[in-house]
Amino acid sequence: MKEYGSNVQKLVEHIVTIPDKETRTKHAHILVELMRQIHPQMRDGADYSKKLWDDLYIMANFDLDVDSPFPAPPKEILGKKPKQIPYTQSKLKHKFYGRNLELLVLKAMMAETFEERKAFVSYLVKLMKSFYLSWNRDSVETNVCMNQILELSGGKLKPEIDDLLANGMVDEANPKDGPVSFKQRTNFNNRHRNNNNNRNGSQHNKNGQNNNKNRYNNNRRRPQ
Repeated sequence: MKEYGSNVQKLVEHIVTIPDKETRTKHAHILVELMRQIHPQMRDGADYSKKLWDDLYIMANFDLDVDSPFPAPPKEILGKKPKQIPYTQSKLKHKFYGRNLELLVLKAMMAETFEERKAFVSYLVKLMKSFYLSWNRDSVETNVCMNQILELSGGKLKPEIDDLLANGMVDEANPKDGPVSFKQRTNFNNRHRNNNNNRNGSQHNKNGQNNNKNRYNNNRRRPQ
């Protein structure tokens, strides 16, 4: 086996020729520990230990009589085909968006308030446009995305979609693990805006005080 190298293969061939079973078993355990050290990044455990012993038997061409913690694997293991991975059989209405979009639409439907659902739908439209561009050169229209979201939601997001089509998309809609709280985002933006205004007002007052102080000092220096 290439993953262990030719030197390990030679040691295996030597162990097979040892006449005494006790000595042969002792050397086999030492060799398994050496094989373990060759790949220290592999996770230690019962499954990995069994794999090492299986590899040892395979390199010995299954002709190894030792007392091992695991039984020798069957020779048919070498020609055995891997199990086929079962793929999901659920049909996707829009394959280029993937299954995750359908799950996100369900999350949008579960949002508590009307404004949160609008923010989630706005985010979905932006996400769908980015997905669409990865498969097509031309961009997709906003109303097309809206109709697709309406279809995936079974018509339950129609009030939110109608409002967005009439009044425009919600800015800064970017939910990560769940629906974005529109109220929290609005309150944060208002606090941020008020803080900037307060800082600007304080700076303006400070500049005005400095100007008044400079004029006072200039008047004192002016000769009478």
